[in-house]
Amino acid sequence: MCNNDPDRPTPRGRFITLEGGEGVGKSTSLALVVEHLRARGHEVVATREPGGTPRAEAMRRLLLDPDGEETLDPDAELLLVFAARAQHLVRVIRPALARGAWVVCDRFTDATYAYQGGGRGLEAARIAQLEAFVQQGLEPDLTLLLDMPMAEAQQRLDGRLQGQGGERDRFEREHDAFFEAVRQAYLARAEADPGRMVVIAAGVGLAEVQSELLARLDERLVAWT
Repeated sequence: MCNNDPDRPTPRGRFITLEGGEGVGKSTSLALVVEHLRARGHEVVATREPGGTPRAEAMRRLLLDPDGEETLDPDAELLLVFAARAQHLVRVIRPALARGAWVVCDRFTDATYAYQGGGRGLEAARIAQLEAFVQQGLEPDLTLLLDMPMAEAQQRLDGRLQGQGGERDRFEREHDAFFEAVRQAYLARAEADPGRMVVIAAGVGLAEVQSELLARLDERLVAWT
């Protein structure tokens, strides 16, 4: 939104993230959220993690490459995630918020707690130390968590990859126990922070998912007005 008073500070934009495991439909939902916000007059920056800048995207490729010459240690994986996040924050997220734009991001630090914490078994306290160092208190204003049973999500992922002719990346090749641990870590974080995280049942029809998503988003937009 425009600030017509030159002497009035530009209000900080809102930071919205979409979270969930593989195959839950985050990309489709992110596009819907972005369109919904832009229709209401907001400048919206759509981005993703890991990635969002050229250097952060290079780190993403290292993280997702399933054919690397050596196994990526979980600690190295965690540090790469936060290195990409640091670059993303300074180059994209913080400048956008500072000028009053709204940022909608496909995954953020909840994913780190879910994948590196829940999936890899790294201690939450170690993740929290890096979170504090890199983010300096910045966290999303709203997180929309798309949730569905692991087996169903895997079926959707397989269907998507078959339709696109793609192959599973390094994370997508993990075993079922990994994905279930990721899901449970997400749900635990949502239960611990219900004021920020909203769980959307993603296992129903697309129209139902989108209706629920926009209804919950509109609730927050009204509260922020």
